Amino acid sequence: MMRMTVLASGSKGNSTVISSSRTKVLVDAGLSCRELMKRMVIAGEDPRALDAILITHEHQDHVAGLGVMARKLGIPVYFTEPTHRAWVRMLTPRTTMSYAQWMEHVQKEKEARAAAAATESGEPEPGICDSMSAAVEASASEAVDPDESELEIEAAPTAKPKTDPTSLPSVEYFHSGRQFSIGDIEITPFTIPHDAADPCGFVFASEGVRMAVATDLGYMPPNVKAALKRIDVLLLESNHDLEMLKDGPYPWSVKQRVLSRVGHLSNLATAEFLERDYDGSASHIVLGHLSESNNQPELALLSAEQALSNHATLLGNRVILAEQTAPLAPITL
Repeated sequence: MMRMTVLASGSKGNSTVISSSRTKVLVDAGLSCRELMKRMVIAGEDPRALDAILITHEHQDHVAGLGVMARKLGIPVYFTEPTHRAWVRMLTPRTTMSYAQWMEHVQKEKEARAAAAATESGEPEPGICDSMSAAVEASASEAVDPDESELEIEAAPTAKPKTDPTSLPSVEYFHSGRQFSIGDIEITPFTIPHDAADPCGFVFASEGVRMAVATDLGYMPPNVKAALKRIDVLLLESNHDLEMLKDGPYPWSVKQRVLSRVGHLSNLATAEFLERDYDGSASHIVLGHLSESNNQPELALLSAEQALSNHATLLGNRVILAEQTAPLAPITL
């Protein structure tokens, strides 16, 4: 037995539970911990039974509740190493300062080190502080171009936070293309084209059933098409209608990003995959990550169903729309 429960799918948050008879994995945690747990309960999933959290990539709509959820449940989080590093950087406070401010910062550090050295060894020998000052200033002038107007550095916290937002009970790394297991679920991650550090989709297999999650990709490269063969339940992106996006409210720079090869699949691109490259094996196709501003559920559904109707052998596929505001009923095979 395997079960897919889509808790949320869209630009405001994404999360899906994949379960076997013995293992339960949360794929992404793009809502608050409170909301994720609430939706799991609504869908009949027990949050306390989760064995791990698995992350596709570090964008906020996939990791918003990650740290709190993992710490609350005391469960490991699986990332690729670049995704983990990107997530940590995203949560590390940073600020900017002028070159003059940075030189003042360097001078204060130099004086503090000199004072500490004097305290440990008594009065310093003549010339030591002068040589230290010269060395620090020379090092600073080599490291930074004086013409730079701003420098980005890690901000010194004004107060120590109660909990480090990047702390996790356990971190496990996986590599795209290399199969690994969580409990009795075999997981095959595959690289997807998206503007993130190391984004992945996943195929999950247990007890003879195969499920896949493939969202947040700008186009369908050969490796993704190959990964999505012989899938019983497929969560696939159908993000936007091309005309709605072009005429919609987004700034042109954002439209370019969405339309790029590291953006999101349009209804048309998803339909072309279903018509030309999909093998028809899934009993359920779940269309996910629909844009609230640049798509309509009816358009996404119609586009996919028309693509499938062009092949009589694919008519057994049931097409379902994932929602942003409520969980779907579990799909169990």
